Amino acid sequence: MDCILPKEAALKVKRWPKDTIAAGRRHTVGLKSDGTVTAVGDNKYGQCNVSSWRGIVAVAAGNVHMATNTGNAHTIGLKSDGTVAAVGWNKHDQCDVNGWRDIVAVAAGWRRTIGLRSDGTVVAMGRNNEGQCNVSGWRDMVAVAAGDWHTVGLTSDGTVAGVGNNRYGQCNVSGWRDIVAAAAGYLHTVGLKSDGTVVAVGWNKHDQCDVSGWRGIVAIEAGSSHTIGLKSDGTVAAAGWNEHGQCNVSGWRDIVAVAAGCAHTLGLKSDGTVVAVGDNEYGQCDVSGWHGIQLPGN
Repeated sequence: MDCILPKEAALKVKRWPKDTIAAGRRHTVGLKSDGTVTAVGDNKYGQCNVSSWRGIVAVAAGNVHMATNTGNAHTIGLKSDGTVAAVGWNKHDQCDVNGWRDIVAVAAGWRRTIGLRSDGTVVAMGRNNEGQCNVSGWRDMVAVAAGDWHTVGLTSDGTVAGVGNNRYGQCNVSGWRDIVAAAAGYLHTVGLKSDGTVVAVGWNKHDQCDVSGWRGIVAIEAGSSHTIGLKSDGTVAAAGWNEHGQCNVSGWRDIVAVAAGCAHTLGLKSDGTVVAVGDNEYGQCDVSGWHGIQLPGN
């Protein structure tokens, strides 16, 4: 799923946070420091065909909940010129983004793609059965996140908007204040406050919303049914579904960015290498050989 890094930290370098690692349902994507992209995992729909990409500054990977076993997925790359590249499953036109311009951040959900423009407006392509693409009226956004069936936007004043499926209250974020980052999972939404604490709403069957005790968090990520928090000391916290070991991150150190897929979790270390835990049925955790992954904010 999609992660939004803290706005305050991002503002020091660039206005908009840019993810350099991304986790889909069955694949993993990494942005290298030279602007090229690498990917591992399931490639049934060509979602890992990114070796020809150049000039990329951010990546996103479409996800799907574990119960939906179709394996569909897509990969999005934001180019330095504000245009967007896409590969993978395109049944709902989620990859039809070649006409987009002036994009500064991207997010990929299940069967859709979200783009944030430099003027704070938002565009969306793909499945809209639950209204998850109804973002044309959004203004003054600084970050976006995409869950399976809902979309979240962070405004410059620290409030949050949500559209789409709200069966479990995952879009009930209008009362949030002082938020500097947001993340969207399968049926839950997570917000990082400026004081390093975390709030969450939505489906909590696997305790993925049990984050009220977290402190010192600087970045958050939401998988399908688990939540990941990066601490200021480079360690990582996790809550939620752990059937595949995707929450087994307590031993991680020196982490500077995190990403969460359906059932696997990624950590980017300060030396540009990547660690991974969780479901590896399709090799989506085979990242031990990766080097030179772009660090956030660089």
